[in-house]
Amino acid sequence: MLRRTLLATSLALLAAPTLAQASIHTRWVVKSSEGLDAIAILGPLSGKPFYARYYEAEMAAFKPRLSAAVMAALMSLHADSDAAGALLWPNLTLVFSGGPTGTPGDLLASLDDAETVLKPPFQASVYWDAADWNRFLAGRDRLRTVLTGLRDAGFSEFRSGLAEAPGARRIAELSPLLARLDIIAEQERLLGRGLDPRIEIDLAWFCRPHGVKVQGHRFIAHVGASDQVMVLTAAHEILHPPFDMAGPTAKACLAVLEKDALFSRILAEKDKGTGYNQLDGILNEDTCQALDQIIQERLGYVVRPAAERWTRNDQGMHVLAAGLYGLLKADGYDRTGGDLEAWMSAAARSGKLAPASLHAAAARVLGKPADRLWVTPVKG
Repeated sequence: MLRRTLLATSLALLAAPTLAQASIHTRWVVKSSEGLDAIAILGPLSGKPFYARYYEAEMAAFKPRLSAAVMAALMSLHADSDAAGALLWPNLTLVFSGGPTGTPGDLLASLDDAETVLKPPFQASVYWDAADWNRFLAGRDRLRTVLTGLRDAGFSEFRSGLAEAPGARRIAELSPLLARLDIIAEQERLLGRGLDPRIEIDLAWFCRPHGVKVQGHRFIAHVGASDQVMVLTAAHEILHPPFDMAGPTAKACLAVLEKDALFSRILAEKDKGTGYNQLDGILNEDTCQALDQIIQERLGYVVRPAAERWTRNDQGMHVLAAGLYGLLKADGYDRTGGDLEAWMSAAARSGKLAPASLHAAAARVLGKPADRLWVTPVKG
């Protein structure tokens, strides 16, 4: 998942000489999604500051419309996700994205027939996880209570008043800009495999602070996000997963990283609310962050230099991203491209991912001593 605040304008994109290419492989589709927004609002409705700080006015207006039973069901769902080290609404969008997501009614229909509508595409996707599916089924009755409560409280009309006009305006603004940008070609070069050239952006109102990847080449972005956020979210999110996270390469990498005390500390001490609470999640996310930083550089502009990005974002926890980025650059992979899975497999076997190598690479990128790559956050 991509989390950043960017202030650049579309002029920065238009000025970048390598963004537009003569023959564009990427095909962009930008649309609004009321159904996915009905899931996204479950974040701010929880009252968790991580989400709610973006929606104080909206929550003051809408939350009183919901019954105590609806709120109790919602908080119970959040508690289950918290206990599993997961984020509720991003995981729900992942499951629901295999079926129709146009309206809350579509979601309710899919929920009633989840085994035939939602399970097959989820199970066939690279995101399949039996524990996630079982947790989804265990929460089905409570989720039905919540979605029905949203519908009955007039969510559709409430969202329309906020998002309909801005969404239409953003679609009109983004479509001609994105048509010039060949993100997929650059991702194919770095991953070493062909990708579906179609990228779908679902504009949502209640998704802050996330950019969320769902099934297929599809992600959720805030309707008010800048042009640059949209492009860079695509540059990042479509990379997920960078290789099979249940395959032999991921297992070989995790076998090395599990022995690294630095990552045990990060997982134990970081803010759980930021996500990435398991090592396989960090491997997935940080590999994509390392690659998208290279893509930013290749496209001719950088939103935030590598050292600044990985020092400031998410309490500085993305040390693995900095290390992988440093190792890839040292190998010239940013220039040559190649087969990423093969490179990662070789890195696991050769000792490149071991602390002596990985920590040194991260230290060079971050400009820090190797023994100060992670500083325990001060709890206040």
